[in-house]
Amino acid sequence: MPADTAKNRTGLTFWLPVAWIAFVLFAAATAGWWNVPSFDRMDWDNLSALPGTRNTNTVFQNAGESEKNRYVYWLGTDTMGRDIISRLIYGARISLSVGFFSPLIGFILGGILGCLAGYIRGRLESFIVAAMDVILAFPGLVLLLAITFYLGSNLRNLIFSLGFLTIPAFCRVARAKTLTLRELEFVQAARLSGAGPIMILIREIVPNVIAPMAAYGLLVVSFMIMTEGALSFLGLGVPAPTPSWGGMVAEGREVLEEAPHVSMIPAGVMFLTILSFNLIGDSFRRLTEKRTSQL
Repeated sequence: MPADTAKNRTGLTFWLPVAWIAFVLFAAATAGWWNVPSFDRMDWDNLSALPGTRNTNTVFQNAGESEKNRYVYWLGTDTMGRDIISRLIYGARISLSVGFFSPLIGFILGGILGCLAGYIRGRLESFIVAAMDVILAFPGLVLLLAITFYLGSNLRNLIFSLGFLTIPAFCRVARAKTLTLRELEFVQAARLSGAGPIMILIREIVPNVIAPMAAYGLLVVSFMIMTEGALSFLGLGVPAPTPSWGGMVAEGREVLEEAPHVSMIPAGVMFLTILSFNLIGDSFRRLTEKRTSQL
């Protein structure tokens, strides 16, 4: 393996983002074990408290109301006196759920449609491409507004609506890759050996399409996290009091001048997470491009 390729894969621009994402995933998975206040517990004596503020009457999550503890708001509190650390780790569950599961819908459905369109071609390709163009032309914000109005604003509806909007992008990636693969020698050899279109797709096309789609999917994950944050400003995100990073940023905009940490801290966490996914995605993209050049 060339030295520059190994450096790209194992350098700090890969492992530091991996370490950050692993930490965020660990925090989200173990949110219920942390000795922090409940994410919706309000401390009326410490509204928009600065980072490092001490409190001697804190009730930790999963503890009784009579169990008062000393606690330091290491990252401060929000406008309603809720601990920012607690809301960050619980908000990670929401933001990461949107970030992971929305692209997963597009990855599966768009990947299937793209592979079929790219290999079988003909009328099926024309129909799929036209359907994807219709979805791309339809205003995504209008779809989100309609779903929120008729079905309500919740995490499930948000994931499915955003996932539906990612299908065309994944379909195009899969179709473009399939169009390249279908002309290569190993696919031609499988065709000459008598394998049918479905078997060729399953055995030859799909395994080679998954890697570039996964690399692209990591970039979509970061975009979905950012989109969830933007939607929170429009009231289309996960409703309160359930925390999400985007919702936390939106809640702090009213006190941005006197207590900038209320918005800036969750915005910083969101920034680091999005940047990490982008860097990891770029690393995987370089690896898949190298693999493609060797086919």
